[in-house]
Amino acid sequence: MTTRAAPVSAAEAKALFGDLAAAPAVLLAVSGGPDSTALLWLAARWRKALKSGPALIAVTVDHGLRKEAKREAAAVAKLAKALGVPHRTMNWTGAKPKFGIQQAARHARYRLLAAAAKKAGASHIVTAHTLDDQAETVLMRMARGSGLAGLSAMAKRSRLGGLILARPFLDIPKARLVATVVKAKLAYAEDPSNADPKYTRARLRRLMAGLAEEGLDARRLSLLARRLRRADAAIDAEVTRTAAALLTEAEGRITIPAAEFGRLPAEVGLRLLGRAMARMGDEGPVELGKLEALYAAALPYAQKPAKAQFRRTLAGGLLTIAGGELTVETAPTRRTRQSLTKRRPVEPKGAAKRAKTR
Repeated sequence: MTTRAAPVSAAEAKALFGDLAAAPAVLLAVSGGPDSTALLWLAARWRKALKSGPALIAVTVDHGLRKEAKREAAAVAKLAKALGVPHRTMNWTGAKPKFGIQQAARHARYRLLAAAAKKAGASHIVTAHTLDDQAETVLMRMARGSGLAGLSAMAKRSRLGGLILARPFLDIPKARLVATVVKAKLAYAEDPSNADPKYTRARLRRLMAGLAEEGLDARRLSLLARRLRRADAAIDAEVTRTAAALLTEAEGRITIPAAEFGRLPAEVGLRLLGRAMARMGDEGPVELGKLEALYAAALPYAQKPAKAQFRRTLAGGLLTIAGGELTVETAPTRRTRQSLTKRRPVEPKGAAKRAKTR
């Protein structure tokens, strides 16, 4: 594969890896593809130039999905040894799902990387995600109807359990990393799934050239993600402030003055409700679409709390509006919940009559 892009220089690598210098140890996620091969080579060269710095360990995850994976992991181990970097291969064992295999593989990969990092005493996991990966992530999440947080895509620094997940190449085009390994005369692997049209990311990747012709290139999509992340952070800060002012948690329930909740800006109210449902629910994450439906149904009752009652469950949380208060608590068991559904909520006066005249 040839490219006219400029390789990443030693000076650039020093800046990209600069905030890792004080870490005790850093785990490099290296699959053997061109991006992660460049990561390994650049990080090893950067570390060698330091008088002191973090210990490096390269880890390859073998998902057990391709027969070539073992050979690719062995090639990474060979390069790591030549660069003076310890290497370890982690295997994803057990049954694999028939559907959603890429998402499952991603979760397994991060779980295994985190386990290896903790064992090695590393504070950071460093991946080779590029500007192109960021753009594709934005498109994928747009297609899924994600909210602001989802469209913010990947951050250069994020938390993974008690570890820091770092993506120093997030503003670097993939072509520059390919140019880096080509100039260094390093061999690398090509994963055929990256071009397999049965996967969403691969199909979107094929659209990128056409989108770029219309001005929607990887840099524009990445810029959109940064701006949305900035807006998301501002809104989240306002939700935190509002929660401190309005939300009370005691005796296994969260209460919010219904009228004040009803006057909040929609996004703030939605997120505040989401936090409360996530806190008290016991059935996993609250889906955005379902949360939006719950908020839309509850809002009229919150805006006129003295005239009606509202009661509904979501993700193991129970939302009630009555007596001027919005209350969120853990929902009853399913058997008890079935009996509750037989009770119709008290509707605003005249609602039944209006329904008959429609």
